[in-house]
Amino acid sequence: MSRDTNRVQRKVRIPSSKRKKSGAKKEKKPGEIPCGISSCSNFADKHLGGRSLSQENAIDTWGEGAFTVRKNRVRVCKSCYKVWKKDNKDESNSHY
Repeated sequence: MSRDTNRVQRKVRIPSSKRKKSGAKKEKKPGEIPCGISSCSNFADKHLGGRSLSQENAIDTWGEGAFTVRKNRVRVCKSCYKVWKKDNKDESNSHY
């Protein structure tokens, strides 16, 4: 073994003027992409937890015509994604 692997690395101290302020509040980003499910009024932006499902997966959960398609994908909000995930949970873990 070499001696370099046994050394403890020193922490580099960041000057107090360069540190992030913990008290600073972040502005909430507004949603831009609406959820593709017609019965939902939330937003499907990535920073809000939105996902993109295939058209076939959306048909299995919500049925034909209950959503809008964009490039063979359906943009869904976080809550609709949870519904889809719960609906498909039993099918994927059948080997246990």
